[in-house]
Amino acid sequence: MRIYNESLAGIRDLVQFVPAGDFSEWLRDTEAALQAGNGAADVPCGACTACCRSSMFVHIRPEETPTIGRVPGALLFPAPGWPEGHLLMGYDDDGRCPMLADNRCSIYEDRPRTCREYDCRVFAATGIGVDPQTQADIAQRIQEWVFHYENEESRQARATLEAAAAFLEKKRDLFPPGSLPNQPGQLAALAIRIHAIFAGMVSQSGTAPPDSDIVHAILAEL
Repeated sequence: MRIYNESLAGIRDLVQFVPAGDFSEWLRDTEAALQAGNGAADVPCGACTACCRSSMFVHIRPEETPTIGRVPGALLFPAPGWPEGHLLMGYDDDGRCPMLADNRCSIYEDRPRTCREYDCRVFAATGIGVDPQTQADIAQRIQEWVFHYENEESRQARATLEAAAAFLEKKRDLFPPGSLPNQPGQLAALAIRIHAIFAGMVSQSGTAPPDSDIVHAILAEL
């Protein structure tokens, strides 16, 4: 489905809505993948290569030998802060992954685990944004994702997740320094991990508990 939105400049921009799947099912699968720590995301990317064109460093683990064998050594360098053997692959002057050819991944069968796990629907679901300057294509895709809801409970789960994400963003100063991630994707993942805390605390009291109680509960989860 397509609609036209009025832009700030008065230009009517065409927006293509993309089905993101059933929200409750997506949330369950994402929670399970985060808990396992090694789950590949089943993202309906279609022909979209936004994440391949958004100035992102790609982490490659030492056990990913097929990937390392496909990427020219000159494109890899040690990953700062990680043990020996962990590598990063950068991007070109246009912010594109060097493995992108003809707008397709040239090593798709052996693409890094980081790429397999990346799911920009976490931003659409949580309301956490990306840098519109360096990641304009991902920001556009986030606007295009549309989830399906089976029932009101599913919609409420989405609202709770957004509330958890907003709390992390707006109440950062209440947390000990360094306890919350600065990277948007990691913050969105954290919101998914702790959103059930919000649901549980509100259902018990019937109203939003004090911020200090929420912070304490989140830190206990971390």
